[in-house]
Amino acid sequence: MRTDIEVTEEDQGSYLVQVGEGRSKTTHRVAVPPGLAYRLGGGSVSDVALVEESFRFLLEHEPNTSILRRFSIEQIGDYFPQWESEMTRRLAK
Repeated sequence: MRTDIEVTEEDQGSYLVQVGEGRSKTTHRVAVPPGLAYRLGGGSVSDVALVEESFRFLLEHEPNTSILRRFSIEQIGDYFPQWESEMTRRLAK
């Protein structure tokens, strides 16, 4: 099944994420604290790249309909403790 993830910056540190997974389409609003993308991935990683890769990670663990509609990106670690180390690994590529 094909999954589409579209990330659009709404405001500084605030992103609209649209996920299409088959017939299911969901919309999410995600906040990214300043400097988090840099801390996890280094200077060449943008907030958009962090959000997109984080959603790929989430979709490996749950359907798009189970993902919170509004959250701060670091909250993923509350549900999936391996998220931060996994993002560091994935974003380093």
